[in-house]
Amino acid sequence: MRIRVVSSREEIFTLNPNERIVHLAFRPSNKDVLGLVETCPKIEVIQLPKSYMTTVSKSIEMFLEMQRIQLIEGDVWGHRKDINEYYTVPSSVIERIKEMKIEGKSSEDIEARVSRESKLNPGMIAYILTKETPV
Repeated sequence: MRIRVVSSREEIFTLNPNERIVHLAFRPSNKDVLGLVETCPKIEVIQLPKSYMTTVSKSIEMFLEMQRIQLIEGDVWGHRKDINEYYTVPSSVIERIKEMKIEGKSSEDIEARVSRESKLNPGMIAYILTKETPV
């Protein structure tokens, strides 16, 4: 699973229209979010750092909700944009989620434990749980 890291406004309009998960590494305006949704019609998740989440307007939150696009708080730890424009969720994390799901653990337990182990946000773990692990 890959997360497209976008570090500037100008980059939004150069994105592949098939992007599904995007991490915005800058403080987006309403216009930026609308441009992102327009550029990437298949988008499912927009991830923002915690400090930027508080500045997202209620109208954009409602718009994303109506479009069925999840707004998730989180970071891409240790990612270097100059080396690769995508952050790849380690396959070990996805395997760990699958293991715990087979063991019958609750979604909340899986989110809390894997989040602690992998430094991924529980919201992203929840998304992976629903999308990547149809056990």
